[in-house]
Amino acid sequence: MATCSSFRLAVRHRQKISSVQELLVRNVKIHTGDLNRQTALPETLKNMDELPGPSLSSTVYWLFVKGYADKSHALQVEHKRLYGPIWRSRFGPFDIVNVSTAELISQVLRQEGRYPVRTALPHWKEYLDMRGQAYGLHVEKGTEWYRMRSALNPKMLKLQEAFAYAPVIHDVVSDLLQRVERLRSRSPDKSTVCDLASELYKFGFEGISSILFETRLGCLQEEIPTETLRFITAANNMLTLSETVLFFPRWTRKIFPFWKQFIQAWDDLYDVARNLIDRKVKQMEEQVQRGEQLEGMYLTYLLSSNKLTLAEVYITVTELLLGGVDTTSNTMSWTLYHLARDLEVQNRLYQEVASVCPDRRMPTTEDLSRMPYLKAVIKETLRLYPVVSGNGRLTVENEVAVGGFWFPKQTQFHLCHYAASHDENEFPEAGAFIPERWMRGTRLRSQHHPYSSIPFGVGVRACVGRRVAELEMYFALSRLLQHYEVHPVDGSPAIHPKTRTLLIPAKPINLRFFPRT
Repeated sequence: MATCSSFRLAVRHRQKISSVQELLVRNVKIHTGDLNRQTALPETLKNMDELPGPSLSSTVYWLFVKGYADKSHALQVEHKRLYGPIWRSRFGPFDIVNVSTAELISQVLRQEGRYPVRTALPHWKEYLDMRGQAYGLHVEKGTEWYRMRSALNPKMLKLQEAFAYAPVIHDVVSDLLQRVERLRSRSPDKSTVCDLASELYKFGFEGISSILFETRLGCLQEEIPTETLRFITAANNMLTLSETVLFFPRWTRKIFPFWKQFIQAWDDLYDVARNLIDRKVKQMEEQVQRGEQLEGMYLTYLLSSNKLTLAEVYITVTELLLGGVDTTSNTMSWTLYHLARDLEVQNRLYQEVASVCPDRRMPTTEDLSRMPYLKAVIKETLRLYPVVSGNGRLTVENEVAVGGFWFPKQTQFHLCHYAASHDENEFPEAGAFIPERWMRGTRLRSQHHPYSSIPFGVGVRACVGRRVAELEMYFALSRLLQHYEVHPVDGSPAIHPKTRTLLIPAKPINLRFFPRT
């Protein structure tokens, strides 16, 4: 009897698994529009153990012998070539499923659930627990994450709300123009600005800080304030060290200095941010005591809405700063680099800006709607150089089916955005800078998959600061071209990207700025 009962239970168990698999397949087909296609996913899903992928020794070889340790974006492309569009990577404690086509990325994202988790950041959580600080968007999960995200969205993601920041952004862009003029006029040839990415990092830092903290930090001044330098250094160090700390096992912390440096960077970053926020709290209290109406922008909204605790404001604003600086600075660096090397594209963009805003008139938010080529140039830069070459999704709520494979909960997916946005099937001449591919009514416009280039993400976990970052880039680029024609330094080599958590130039970008008459 026991044997027969066990047999019947096993049959029912297999039938249940088969039903779950069929349901998962049907769910994926519905989401991806494949339900009635002949090319639909197979009815029998494979186990993730059947995925191809590099062995531990192969991974070590690629990273440290072939030199891909700082070129993980390029490694995506190589592994896609070797193993196909979906593969499994295992290295130390990491067990990751890589998806490298737009279609597979869309399958993952369309099954992510209501409260998607990007990736586990145990070292961030450990630091916050150690200091007794609140969790932010990168550590918090579930309903608490959704509550915090809902509090941050309204004044950032709504287009008309973001437009209110235009005067602040223009003030920062004016300072950038003055700094470019000082640097070029002091150079030996009276035109070169060296290490442009570093200068634009200061611009990005000043721009997002002006909105988040409602104060100017002086990043673009002749003499940068000491506390501001501390803030800039801490943000850069924290992002640089974050990947290193996660990569090395905990037992190495007594051997290598990375963990101690990571903590110091976080301490400095958090301390400066907290002081700036506390200063704003004091100003608001004084306004209330005087019977005045509270006036301000983003920080005032967060502090007065009572949707977040003060501790949550500290950490969420700090995280928004970390995510906002490099988006602007890196994208602007790569854009100017390509415009300098392609004068035809640069001239077309200048003509568009000059026709919409003649006589160097400062562009308005309404003007931007009449500058499609400006937006195409930025889109093409973000396709070639997504700010992060890959993103993560951890299956927490659901089991999922992707590419004919079944994956249990707690599967870590790596969305290979760099490989997807360099796919020749989606973007012919994928390695070339061709803004026209984003222009309607042109023969070069690509009929690409909507998930083939998603630099700001999609859905509820899309970048909070997307609208602000776009405004900064549109205003800065258009006004720079109103004043200067940009050229490469004679004999300068091609610059390639490298991965340091973010996708950054491997060498300094030096450009020549010639005033327009």
